[in-house]
Order: sequence, then C-alpha cells, then structure tokens
Amino acid sequence: MQFVYEQIDRIAASAAPVFITGESGTGKDVCAEALHSRSARSGNRFVAINCAAIPRDLMESELFGAMRGAYTGSTEDRKGAVELASKGTLFLDEIGEMDLSLQSKLLRFLQTGTITRVGEASPRSVDVRVICATNRSPMQLIAERKFREDLFYRLHVLPIHLPPLRQRPADILALAQHFLGLYGREERKSFAGFSPEAANLLVSRDWPGNVRQLQNLVRRMVVMFDGGELDVERIEAADIEFRGMLRAPAAGEPKRPTVLPMWQQEQKIIEDAIVSLGGNIALAAAALEISPSTIYRKRQAWAEMADRRNAG
Repeated sequence: MQFVYEQIDRIAASAAPVFITGESGTGKDVCAEALHSRSARSGNRFVAINCAAIPRDLMESELFGAMRGAYTGSTEDRKGAVELASKGTLFLDEIGEMDLSLQSKLLRFLQTGTITRVGEASPRSVDVRVICATNRSPMQLIAERKFREDLFYRLHVLPIHLPPLRQRPADILALAQHFLGLYGREERKSFAGFSPEAANLLVSRDWPGNVRQLQNLVRRMVVMFDGGELDVERIEAADIEFRGMLRAPAAGEPKRPTVLPMWQQEQKIIEDAIVSLGGNIALAAAALEISPSTIYRKRQAWAEMADRRNAG
C-alpha cells in the first residue's frame, strides 16, 4: 500500500486520466477522492457516477445533461455529471458496466473536450479530469466485446491497482482499530480495543469483501455492544457473514499450520508480482514467464469466485 500511496502523490497533480482496478471493497472510491483532494482541482467539485447503478436509458442524460423537453417530464435544462464536475474531477465507478453506445460518446468527449446535452445541437467545452474504476479485468471485458478497446487505452493512462486485503495482513488490525475509534466516537461509546485472540482471528481471515467487509463488521460490533474490550465471542456474535466458520484455538490446542489452497497461493504470487512492478501486467507476466492473457484469465476466474462467495 505504501507503493499505492506514492503513486497517488506522484500523479495527483496531473490532468491525465486515471484507471483504478481492484476487487470490490478495496477502496477504489477512496483512492479517487484522495487523487482529487491532492490535486490543484481540489477546490472544485468531485462528482461520482456509478455506471452500474443508473438505468441504461437514463445514463446519457445523467452524464451529459439534457435540455428542456428532450424527453417526457423534462421541464427545465439540466446539467449532467460532466458539467457539474467542471474544473474538478469526474469519477466513473464500474466503468465496465457502461453501455457500448454510450462508451462511444464518452470517447468523443475525451478526444474533443466537448459534450452535447440530450436534445441540444451545439457542443459545450468542459474541462474535467476523469478517473474511472472497475472490479473486473478490463482486458477480459474487451475480449467479451463489452468494453471498447480504444476507450480503454484513452482512459488507461495512469493505472493504479489496489491489492485485496488478504494480501495486506499487516494492515488488518490497523484498519480495525481505526474503524473502532471512528464509529466509537460516532456512537458515543468507549472501547478498549481488541483482545489478542480477537486480533489473531481478524488477521487470520481472508476477507473476500475486503476493507468494506472489515469496516461493516467493526461498525456492527460498535452498535451491538456498549464498550470495553472486543473479544472472540463478540466478533463471532456480530459476524453474520461467516459466523461459526472461524474460531481462535482453544487453550492448549495445538495450532495447525496454515496451508492455503493452490489457487490462493498462485493468486498471491501473481498479484504480488503485479504490485511490485507498478501494476504493469505485461512486465509481471514476463517476470513469471507466463503470458499476459493467462493473468487476465486467472484474475477473471478469481473475481467470479469472489462474486459467488459474496452471493452465497
């Protein structure tokens, strides 16, 4: 993560597009806000659009705006997210979910710096820095013809990859303590931290939902309990996602060595190589003596496995 922080500091001042990748819950939106707050545009607006949450037929007007009478119920001119972010930053989350027809219009905006509201004839010039993010493999989306290759290379100027929490075990307890203090103040409760056994339990988990899952668990414990030290029993009581799946070793019980499944060991090797080489998949593939397409294929498979675990 220190490398990620250094990347943010180095590229925040640039006006070039940033492409953030990482699993759900790794903090892509937090990364985007950090880039904005450290830039010369920080005095202007940061506008975020979730491309997966807005219906397809409304997305164009949400992004580019609409003129009065452009569609039924449109009674006044309305600015879209791009204009609202003028002189600031536009964050397009889950960019891979954007409809292909709208992707072509987004590409035209990136190429010309102009937009045309729905129902308007003349274009408008807009100065916006674009940051986008996805939890899926962009190359896999391109291969499936769900994402335009020319748009990808227009956006993929400054890439940042956020590693999953399971690859950052040293961060888990620090994050948990941070969230405990944050939500303790919010709920006006005082906690003494985590017991050693509870801390070991937190660190031992693989956290398929990443930082967001850890954050939700800590907040749930703060709401459920009135203070004091959080122990294993309290974690298991609040852990509705994985209740009963993990426990701390009993007193005197020999601790079994942790042996990760082969796919998890393979994933860690590949993701560590990508991170150590600045997010460059081609260089990581060369270092591991495999093809880039193998990495993209495996990352897609891991993402699908994570989705199934979350759905279950």
